Amino acid sequence: MSDVPTPGDPQSKASPSRTVLITGGAGGLGRAFALGFAARGYRVAVADVNEEGARETAELVRRQGAQAAAFAADVTDPASTAELARQAAEFGAGRIDVVINNAAIYATVTRSPFEEIDVAEWDLVMNVNLKGPWLVARAASPYLPDGGRIINLSSATVFSGSEQWMHYVASKGGVVALTRVLAKELGRRNITANVIAPGFTLTEASYGLMDDAATYGVDRGALKRPSQPEDIVGAALFLAGPDSSYVTGQTLVVDGGRQFI
Repeated sequence: MSDVPTPGDPQSKASPSRTVLITGGAGGLGRAFALGFAARGYRVAVADVNEEGARETAELVRRQGAQAAAFAADVTDPASTAELARQAAEFGAGRIDVVINNAAIYATVTRSPFEEIDVAEWDLVMNVNLKGPWLVARAASPYLPDGGRIINLSSATVFSGSEQWMHYVASKGGVVALTRVLAKELGRRNITANVIAPGFTLTEASYGLMDDAATYGVDRGALKRPSQPEDIVGAALFLAGPDSSYVTGQTLVVDGGRQFI
């Protein structure tokens, strides 16, 4: 299913030059990415297993005067990701300039000692957080032009080794490794692949995790304030833009200086 604006839609901006595909776009960082890229003139293709949420994000983008399309997609399913890429490219006049692999399981992951992690939950986390970026990148690859960009979302927990969260941390560590291989294989086509590893960021999911979300970890950072979604959006805009054309295979940690790698 898709929600593509028709030609002449009064809420759509005419023919922006670049298209971004954002998975996990129904809320949180995905919605922030959509609004941030729309403000820079991108066409925005929003994908999520939550189709209603994706449509809401697309509508918010259109209210900014940008073109947007919403797609229902399961990033763990090869057929679904192939159809997503086809539809997003059709929306983007035959191409997808930037892919942001943001879809992930996060707030619902159970914290448990590694000996007690449920095997089914382990498999689910790996399917969404690691298999998902691979399938989306694979499906989008034929539509990426010279100069195309892939931006994968990992987590700063990869470098801190957050206790009782092994399946989540391992899945996000895999995203770093996957991206390095993508950078090598896509580099011959002048396509870059990079990682953003956010620290704890104030989204609706984060607020739902703990009562002290607004102050959690602030004392450990060089910058004594919590991370806002806009902090992560700025990093994505850099990696999608011309100033990062010679940056690939890298991991940009955005956590206010809570750790250095």
